[in-house]
Amino acid sequence: MTRIIALVNQKGGVGKSTTAVNLGAALAILGSRVLVIDDDPQGNTTTGFGVEKSTIGPSTYDLLMHQASTDDAIHPTEIDGLHLVPATINLAGAEIELVSELSRETRLREAVLAVASRYEYVLVDSPPSLGLLTINALVAATEAMIPVQAEFYALEGLSQLTGVVHRVREALNPSLHVSGVLVTMYDGRTRLATEVLDELARYFPQQMFKTQIPRNVRLSEAPSFGKPVMLFDPKSRGAQAYMALAHEVAAQHDRQPFASAPAGAALPS
Repeated sequence: MTRIIALVNQKGGVGKSTTAVNLGAALAILGSRVLVIDDDPQGNTTTGFGVEKSTIGPSTYDLLMHQASTDDAIHPTEIDGLHLVPATINLAGAEIELVSELSRETRLREAVLAVASRYEYVLVDSPPSLGLLTINALVAATEAMIPVQAEFYALEGLSQLTGVVHRVREALNPSLHVSGVLVTMYDGRTRLATEVLDELARYFPQQMFKTQIPRNVRLSEAPSFGKPVMLFDPKSRGAQAYMALAHEVAAQHDRQPFASAPAGAALPS
C-alpha cells in the first residue's frame, strides 16, 4: 500500500523542504519508487532537485485548479525511481482561487490517487502555514511527519498543528495520523539542543524518530547545486543522517499513531 506522507509545520525554516528532497532521494536509493510533490509556493523542493522554474510546464497549481493531469505534471529527477511534481509562485494564488471552489480541500488527494499505485511513497512538502495548501496536503496523506528544529521555540505552535491534524482526521480524512516527529538542525554538543530533544520526547514518547538531522554545511550547500545531499556529498553527516532516516521510515510499521497532542500535554500554543 502506498504511504502518502505530508511534511507539515506552520513554522518556517524547520527543514520540511530539505527533508522532502533528501528523504525522497534516500528512499529511492534504497530501491523504492517515490513521488515528491512540492505544495509550497516558495518552490524550495523544486529548486533542491535542480528543476529550472522558468521551464516548468504543468505544476502543483495546475493540479489543484484542475488545469492538468498528474501525469502531465510529473518530472523525472537524476535518481532512478524518483519523480517530482514541481511548484511555481503561481501556487500562491491557489489559496485565494480555491476558496470559492467545490471540494477545495480534496483537490490534491484526487491528483495523488490518480498515480499513487505506481509508487511506494508519496512525499508532500507543505508551506509554512495552516491554510488551504496545507489542508490539501493533510487530506491527501495517510500520515503526517512533523520536522521540528532543535531550538528554543520548538514546541511553540505544536498544539495548534496537532489540533489541525485532529480536525482534518475527524472531518475529512479518517486514515490520517502523525507517524513521527523529526528533530532537525540538531547539535548534540549544545545543552539547549539536548534539552529540546528531551522536552519533545516527554510530550511525544512514541512518535520521536531515533534519527536526528544534524546541522551540516554540506546539507545547506546542496540545494544551491540543485542536488540532494546524497549526490552532492554522500559521505557527509547530512547524507548519512537522511539515509538512516530512510531506513527508519522503511522499517516503520507499528509506531503508535496520534491525531492530536497526547492527553494531558500542555503544549505551548
